[in-house]
Amino acid sequence: MTVKRVYIDYAATTPLDPRVLEAMTPYFLDFYGNASSSHTLGQEAKLALENSRVKVSQLMGAKAEELIFTGSATESNNLVTKGHAFAQGKKKAHIAVSSVEHDCVLNSAKWLKENGFKVDFIPVDKYGFVRMDKLEEILKKGVTLVSVIHGNNEIGTINQLEEIGKICHEYDALFHSDAAQSFGKVPINVEDMNVDLLTVNAHKLYGPKGIGALYMKKGVKLEPLLHGGGHEFGLRSSTENVPGIVGFAKAVELRMIEIESDTRRSIEMRDKLIKEVLKIDETYLNGHPTMRLPNNTNFRFSYIDGEGLVTGLDMEGISASSGSACSSHSTEPSPSHVLLAIGLDGVKARGSLRISLGKYNTDEDIDYVLEVLPRIVEGLRRISPLTPKDKKRTC
Repeated sequence: MTVKRVYIDYAATTPLDPRVLEAMTPYFLDFYGNASSSHTLGQEAKLALENSRVKVSQLMGAKAEELIFTGSATESNNLVTKGHAFAQGKKKAHIAVSSVEHDCVLNSAKWLKENGFKVDFIPVDKYGFVRMDKLEEILKKGVTLVSVIHGNNEIGTINQLEEIGKICHEYDALFHSDAAQSFGKVPINVEDMNVDLLTVNAHKLYGPKGIGALYMKKGVKLEPLLHGGGHEFGLRSSTENVPGIVGFAKAVELRMIEIESDTRRSIEMRDKLIKEVLKIDETYLNGHPTMRLPNNTNFRFSYIDGEGLVTGLDMEGISASSGSACSSHSTEPSPSHVLLAIGLDGVKARGSLRISLGKYNTDEDIDYVLEVLPRIVEGLRRISPLTPKDKKRTC
C-alpha cells in the first residue's frame, strides 16, 4: 500500500522551486566563471552576482552595497556576534542576546562568554516576546550589540523589532535580528524596523541550501571571520557561490510576486490546524496565538514525548518536527531551550510538536494531518508511563 506523503516541516527547509533551479542551471554549465576573474566568463558571473545583490536587497528595503552574501544564516549570525566582539575587543564589546535565539546565535554568544567577553541573555515572557523592562536594565550596563530573533524558528512568535531597535539606539547599541524564518513570509524593511544588521537565507523561501546573506548598515564595523582575497567588501573571503546567489535572487523575485497570496493561504491553514488540534484533550499552543509567523504552529501534548509523535506521524507519511532541525544532532536529547525560556518545565517541553506549512500544502494535507494526529496522540498516551491511569482510555 502506498503511504500518502505530507511535508509539514517547512521551517526546517523548503523544497527548491523548479523555476529557481531553471535560473541556476546556466551558472553551473555555461556561465561558470569565477566572479573575481577579469575575462569574459568571469565578468558574466560578476554581473549576475551584482544583479542578484540588488534583487535580494530590495525585499528588505536595503541598498545593494549593504548586503553581504555568506554560506548560510548560521554563518551570518556568527559573523555578527563574533565579528562585532573581535572588532570592539574584550574591554569594550558587550553583547546581549535573547534567551530564545536560534542555536547559532545562542551558542556563539556562549562561546564568546567562555572566552572572556561580556555577554547577557535577555529573558522573554510566556509567549516568547523579549521583556522590554529587562532589556532596558541590561542596556544600562553599556551593551554594544543586541540580537533578537524576528520570527522564532520554533514557536513562531514575531518580536516587534521597531520598538526593540528604537530603545537599543537610545542606548547607542547596535541592533541585529535573525530573520531567516520571517524573510519572504512577512513584510520586512530594515529602515522601518530600526535594525543595523539582519540575517536572511535562501532555503527557507524555496531557494537553494548553502547560501545566506547579511544586511549591514553603512558605518557598522565587523571583523571578518574568513580571511583571504577580500571578497564581499572584505568581509567574507571565498569564491562566491554564483549559482546559489542567482538562485537566492530568483527565489526572492518569486516571493515578491507570491508573498501576499501565500501568506493569506498559510494563515488559513494555520488557523484551521490550531482550532482543530486544540480540541484534543490536554493540548496547548506554544507561542502567541496571533502574533506569529503565518505558517507556524507549535503544540504541546500532555503525557507524551514529541519525538514519539514525530516518529508516529512519519510512519503515516507525515513529515513534521519536535523542534528546531538544527538542534537534532545532540547525542543526548534535551528539552528545547526556547520552550524552557517561556516557562515550561522539562516534561512539558518534551511533549511539543512543530507543524510548519508552505506553498505546496493543500487542504487535503491539512485534513489528513487532522485525521491522523489525534489517533497517534491517543495511542501514545495509552502506553505512556506519564499518563494517569484514569486518562489512559479517555484521551
